[in-house]
Amino acid sequence: MSEQVTFDDLLHEEREFAPSKEFAEQAIVSDDSLYKQSEKDPLAFWEKEARELEWFAPWKEVMEWTPPHVKWFTNGRINLSHNCLDRHLKTWRRNKAAIIWEGENNEIKTFTYQQLHTDVCKFANAMKSLGVTKGTRVAIYMAMVPEAAIAMLACARIGAIHSVVFGGFSPESLSDRINDAQAELLITSDGGWRRGNIVPLKNEADKALENTPSIKNVVIVKRPHGEPFPCRVKDGRDHWYHRLMEEASADCPATELDSEDPLYTLYTSGTTGKPKGIVHTTGGYSVGTYATTKYVFDLKDEDIYWCTADVGWVTGHSYIVYGPLQCGATVLMYEGAPNYPENDRFWEIIERHRVSVFYTAPTAIRAFMKWGHQLPAKHDLSSLRLLGSVGEPINPEAWMWYHKHIGGGNCPIVDTWWQTETGSIMITTLPGYGKAKPGYAGVPFPGIQATILDEDGNEVESGSGLLAVTHPWPSMLRTIWGDDERFVNTYFSKWNKKIYFPGDGAKRDEKGNFMILGRVDDVLNVSGHRIGTMEVESALVDHHLVAEAAVVGRKHDLKGQAVVAFVTLKARATMSDAIKDELKKHVATKIGAIARPEEIIFAADLPKTRSGKIMRRLLRDIADGNALGDTTTLADPSVVEMVREQYEEKYGD
Repeated sequence: MSEQVTFDDLLHEEREFAPSKEFAEQAIVSDDSLYKQSEKDPLAFWEKEARELEWFAPWKEVMEWTPPHVKWFTNGRINLSHNCLDRHLKTWRRNKAAIIWEGENNEIKTFTYQQLHTDVCKFANAMKSLGVTKGTRVAIYMAMVPEAAIAMLACARIGAIHSVVFGGFSPESLSDRINDAQAELLITSDGGWRRGNIVPLKNEADKALENTPSIKNVVIVKRPHGEPFPCRVKDGRDHWYHRLMEEASADCPATELDSEDPLYTLYTSGTTGKPKGIVHTTGGYSVGTYATTKYVFDLKDEDIYWCTADVGWVTGHSYIVYGPLQCGATVLMYEGAPNYPENDRFWEIIERHRVSVFYTAPTAIRAFMKWGHQLPAKHDLSSLRLLGSVGEPINPEAWMWYHKHIGGGNCPIVDTWWQTETGSIMITTLPGYGKAKPGYAGVPFPGIQATILDEDGNEVESGSGLLAVTHPWPSMLRTIWGDDERFVNTYFSKWNKKIYFPGDGAKRDEKGNFMILGRVDDVLNVSGHRIGTMEVESALVDHHLVAEAAVVGRKHDLKGQAVVAFVTLKARATMSDAIKDELKKHVATKIGAIARPEEIIFAADLPKTRSGKIMRRLLRDIADGNALGDTTTLADPSVVEMVREQYEEKYGD
């Protein structure tokens, strides 16, 4: 028998929040019938959702499964760009706003579904003129401008396989991804704005292109509403987007693609250091993103929907571009930072555009808490009717702050658990029916079969264990680009090839709600007690002076590991030993003496990736006195050096 990986159940949460009667009466889902239907026959549920999309040819089988490999809607013919655009042109939505874009400098540009369709068709033809065909890999390295979405939709239209690389990644990261995919075309922009500064994307791309022999052509988008940023243009290889568009035809029928034709690859970090090229295919991903967007965000035609992610991450793929546009939504895209020119930029945007559905990350919410509730209070946020959280588990007190100060105590919150690999939301509440519980993501989405297992694959009826998905779902990854063996070993070797292991610990309450306890790698072992970092962090953030916290383990001769907490205080607080003692006592009171931090380090900021996730691995290196690991994906590498200096000043030899 294997050593069991469990978490001590320390954090108890009893608060529940049901949707208002008014919200429930107007919600797409207001009872448990959808859950019952999907539990009775999951395949029939997914087939019903698939029939709401337009197919060029029907499928023969809903699912074919040879574990761990699966095919959905086999032999069906479909095009995701067609379902995002063409099918809406037959209705009044052709003149509806599809994308409202706001630049950091307050520029605003709106694309109707008809206008977006025209630009996507033109750019698809422009790519064809450069030799791009079905199966060609296309890298996209851009700022948050509408042309990023246009490029993705144009690739999907002709069957080219796109690989979006976040515009904040280094030239080395870009070249690694281009070379792994063997991309032939790079689409970039001359630059973008971030916190009042020019981000010279083309110049950065040129550094990567020194080591990318597969690239044949480069398309440069001139950032909207401005003169081109200075950049080098190589004759014969580099082409201006606007000039290609002037010459391109707007007639480009969508290519009929097999349901299992690859749609895109998206690279995510791996334990070996080499990024994994996650492969998503066309039909199943279309259905998964369509159904989850519709039900989780309860989307109505009158909604203004804003997901604050970047298109360089899977959230941007699924819940800025593909899911909402399939639903006919009006999507807000914003180029810049949440604190430029002031810390209330997001609330200003919500007020200006009358945003009704707002989807952001716990990292952002904790930053908002740090800046103070007086900032959202300055703005009219009454247009909001639904809030969402994505990216990592949200601490209960951050949830409560979000509910009170952004939602005015009236907006349901959908806390969503999913991954790059899953393609779409897996665990959440449905806002018109489920009771939301701070810190708990909720229950599996209809059609998703998730549970908690121990190391030996036995179901855990009570307590905590390892999160597992026991049956395929349409939007799941199909493989890792060029490395199927790694795909099997990473995701389907924990128990057997039928069970997907996402790498997270979890627990369930008596009503079946899942709390995600964090990556299994982040479990602390303190005097024989296995403690999830999320619970200790939540206890710290529960204190009225704490804005953000990250908890790691440090080697300890007696305990095995000691709890070390890196804490960012709210603006009104002053760092002192007295507050450290107060925080240690608060944790002990909240969840037990065993979780009391041995050390608390105050930090003005915490090291985060460019997608906003705290890099606990680097904090562990600091606490254990090890050399720092890879820092190339950090949003601000100087932060980790600052934290290390603070730690060594206090605890170094």
